[in-house]
Order: sequence, then structure tokens, then C-alpha cells
Amino acid sequence: MTSEPVGSGPPLSSVKVPDPRLDRLTAMFNPKRKVPADVSFVDVRVPGAAFSKTEGLSASYVDQLNKADALLLVVRAFTDESVPHLEGSVDPSRDLATMLDELSFTDQLLLTKRLDRIAEMIGKVKPAERETMERERTLLRRLLDGLEAGTPIRDQHQDEEELKLTRHYRFLTAKPLLVVLNLGEDQISRAGELEAELATKLPGGATRGASIAGKIERELVQLEGEDAAEFRSSLGLDEPARDRIIRAAYQLLGRISFFTVGPDECRAWTIPAGTPAPRAAGAVHSDIERGFIRAEVVRYEDLVSAGSLAEARKRGLLRSEGKQYVVQDGDVIEYLFNV
Repeated sequence: MTSEPVGSGPPLSSVKVPDPRLDRLTAMFNPKRKVPADVSFVDVRVPGAAFSKTEGLSASYVDQLNKADALLLVVRAFTDESVPHLEGSVDPSRDLATMLDELSFTDQLLLTKRLDRIAEMIGKVKPAERETMERERTLLRRLLDGLEAGTPIRDQHQDEEELKLTRHYRFLTAKPLLVVLNLGEDQISRAGELEAELATKLPGGATRGASIAGKIERELVQLEGEDAAEFRSSLGLDEPARDRIIRAAYQLLGRISFFTVGPDECRAWTIPAGTPAPRAAGAVHSDIERGFIRAEVVRYEDLVSAGSLAEARKRGLLRSEGKQYVVQDGDVIEYLFNV
């Protein structure tokens, strides 16, 4: 999953984020266009030959994975004799452990190479640089020890200064992780049980587990709306897999949505939770962030209850917020700014 352009390379799918709130706002304001938020998924299929027990994942694959905000690992759980498994048998726990080990080993190699480089350079640099390199060496050794003990970097505490020292490395095990079980039709009724079992195998924090039935979802895409809904219901699937994965990704990355509305456009904007109003304005346009004066804010639920911005203002539900205001999920905002 990524929010960065990836250029040429592996297949990229940009998916519109389903949000009933945006649909309701669009019905209220009847704008010329509706613009949902979107999320991009990049399919990086890493063949077994791309991993070496001496070099880890090849540089080209590491580069592709480094562009992502989070990693999504798809683990096969279905059995199908017409689709043989490379390992000769289906074992989700084994396959997940293998993928996690490959990510960890790749980071370990990166740390080892950097520590070797520091050892070569540290006696040749000026005292001020030497002090910084010593701090970096101490930190990298700690991270390496943690990885060797089975703790991914995302679960090893680093203070703000330490994060600055290592941010440019873009460690793979530092990225949030979403693991998705690909189920067969006969496993759908046990999806909750299988996801719970998966959760016990996920390492530490900044991880999520989910499940899909990939073959069924491909069939559903070929059906019309009502037929798809009926088929989905008969299988006990309450929503498309796409929607579940997007929601899990948002939760994993700590993302929220706010809205701008009007006669020309109703749009959803995605920002990290905890973003102050001026920085959130930058998602709309950098000029608004630079010239920020204040934000006129109303909660989505309050706006729907009032029926219009004018009525929300009349009821005192539309608030003026300054630079310190932290945008909340579902806020509907109009920005006032200097050009």
C-alpha cells in the first residue's frame, strides 16, 4: 500500500475508498462532482529466487517495498489441486513465518553492512562526527539484537532523536503490516475463527489480520449489483473484500477522512489522525496551509441532522477553529485563508 507515485514497475491499482458519509453529503449538496479518497495497492510478487540466504531480498524488490506506507502480505489458506503450492502443501503459518523471516533477515543484513561501514570510518572522522556515529552505532546494534531475538523494528522503541538517525534506512520490518488470509469457499463460514488464529501469530503492534476469498471475489466482480449482493449474502459475506481491506489499511496506518462540500464539489480527504487544521489544509492546497486564518468546522452527524450549513450555523453547530485545532474523523471543513 502506498501513497507515493511508483512510476514504472509492478502493477498499481488505485481504489476509490467507499464512504457512505460522502454519499450522504453529495445527496445533500448535489454538487457537480463527487471525489472520494483513494488508496493505491502495488502488487509486488516476490519469487523465491529473489531471496538469497546471503544477500536477503534483491535490491530491486527492496526498492519497490520501500516505497510503500505499509506492507500487505497475502497468505494462501485455500486448497485447490489445480493450483499447486510451491512448497507442496498449504500451510499458512509456515508461509507467514517464511515471509516475516525474509523481511527480518533483509533488515539484519542492512544493519550489519552499516555497522561494518561505521567501524571502518569512525577513526577517520572529526570528533563531532564521531560522536554522532557512536550514537548511531549503539542504536543500530540494539536494533540488530532485537531482530535476531525475533522483534521487528516497528516493535522496538525509538525516541524522536533515534528515529531521525534511522529514518533514511526505511527498514522493512519498521513498516506497519497487514496480513490477509486468502480463503477457499469452504472456509468462508470459519473466517472469524481463522482470523483469530492468525492474530495469535502476528508479531507485536502495528499489525492487523484480515481474510478474503479471492476466487469468490473475482466471480462477484462479474455480476451486476443485485445479483452480486444476493450471491454475497448467500455466502455470508456482508461486504466486498475490497472494503474490508481498505478499512483495515486505514486503521493500520492511523488515517482519517475529513470533507469539503459545496455546489461544485464534495470531496473526502485522507490525513493522519492527530493532524492540526493548518497541516490538514495542505492536503487541499499548499496555499491554504500557508495562508491559513481559521477553519469553519461542523461534525458530519451535526450537519446531517441540521440539513444544511446555514441551519448548522443557526444552531451553533458550526465552529470557528484556529491553528491548534486537531481535525477529527468526519469533520466537514471550510477553510478561510490569505492568498
